[in-house]
Amino acid sequence: MTAWPAGEPPSPPALSSCFLELTQHTHSSGCITSAESVLITLQSHTEVLTFLAANAALSRGDAQRRIPVISIAPQSLASLAAALNASAASSSSRKQGVVAEVTSREVLRRVQAFCADVLGFEYVFDTTFARHLVLREHTAEFLERRKASASAKEGGEGESSLPMLASACPGWICYAEKAHPEMLPFISRTKSPQQVMGTLVKSWMGSKWGRTPDGVYHVSVMPCYDKKLEASRKDFYDEVYATRDVDCVITTGELELLMREKGWDLSMPVPGELDGTRCSPSDKEIATQPELPELLQHPGTSSGSYLHSIIEHLKASSETRLTLSVKMIRNGDYEEYTLTGSDGGTVFKGAKCYGFRNLQNIVRKVGRERGVRTGAGAAGRLGGRVGGRRNALRGGGGADEEGRKYDYVEVMACPGGCVNGGGQLKAVGDTGGQERDWKWGDKEWTKRVEETYWGEQNVETRPTKTLEELAERVVEELCGSDVSVRQRMLRTGYRAVESEVVGLAVKW
Repeated sequence: MTAWPAGEPPSPPALSSCFLELTQHTHSSGCITSAESVLITLQSHTEVLTFLAANAALSRGDAQRRIPVISIAPQSLASLAAALNASAASSSSRKQGVVAEVTSREVLRRVQAFCADVLGFEYVFDTTFARHLVLREHTAEFLERRKASASAKEGGEGESSLPMLASACPGWICYAEKAHPEMLPFISRTKSPQQVMGTLVKSWMGSKWGRTPDGVYHVSVMPCYDKKLEASRKDFYDEVYATRDVDCVITTGELELLMREKGWDLSMPVPGELDGTRCSPSDKEIATQPELPELLQHPGTSSGSYLHSIIEHLKASSETRLTLSVKMIRNGDYEEYTLTGSDGGTVFKGAKCYGFRNLQNIVRKVGRERGVRTGAGAAGRLGGRVGGRRNALRGGGGADEEGRKYDYVEVMACPGGCVNGGGQLKAVGDTGGQERDWKWGDKEWTKRVEETYWGEQNVETRPTKTLEELAERVVEELCGSDVSVRQRMLRTGYRAVESEVVGLAVKW
């Protein structure tokens, strides 16, 4: 196991070096332009502090005073907890006896106390309920696409929209829009948990507080720098109220830096963290607290379980028993999942694909299977349309060796997935104790964060009737029965982008 300096948790580099590394990486990989780099750097923990100070200076009756809300990704909580446990394991106190490991739930309570009592946030949530809504919508979209695909194969109008590719990773979306626009028709339109949380905070909660979207200030804590760019997309900007769904995104490392700057010791317990009670400001401005379920675990992957939610739905809705088999293609970051019926026929074939190297292989594979030329710019888009029509006239084509094309792929840009995002806390040394400046965590550290993510005991991991009833009620209150409103609230779109960045076709 990696050894840490006694009493010192893994921590992020200084912000300036973080952003330098980010800019170098994303420019070399063709992810973002220099203009987009500016959008990212404008979102920082100092921006959050500046807003909170100005907002607190306003009187409670001032119409300009906004309700500050912060939401935290479960991967960020796992990273903070893993860092605390690593520090405890290397300290002298560890040698004197067994020290109980801190859970993500305990870290959430401590972060809630810090954000409320020290920073002045009115509400502190995690994002797992928003993710639950996303998984429901994501699965519904997959079923819509599968139906449309079946109709096209039977001679109906429209082109095949499968395989559906996951859309929650902004690094992947940015790359696809610039380097592989021919992949955009395959990418899911469902919003990410961060953006659905923004919709919940600004629209659903805001209405309960008697506030319009511009009367709420929403900060999210994410494991990834590219989430800052996602929040800046004009698709998530409300023209009527001149406000974003997410006003500012900070990374796990920036939150940890903020706590250190404020002298907050995350290793110290806070009242109520073990008995399940919430930590909140002693003087609540708003009496009605919207209650959301906390730290929901969705079985599958620590990157959101998008693939597994579809698999579980297909198994649950099947009239006959389906069998799941898993095949490792290259490593744990590239695996295939196949559902077969009692007759041995394949009902569903999907894949989990993490890391840019594997991602490029998926792009090429989807291109071959669907008759789409994979290349940048207009040539790629034209080739995709022509090739797609030829492929349809031939009755398919491009099937893989086993005769079944992918129906779905869970795509994430970071190796190891979201627990190993670029904004997470990093190991300061390798397994041999040598100091390293990691762009991502090493495999041992990523495994440790992964174990912490799943380590919560006695947690409900499957949807309950009460949870589903709540989800139905929230969506009904948010969207009503208007399909166009639901599309606006829960889905988004993508567009090909002409990039100023050189080297978009670089191979990793």
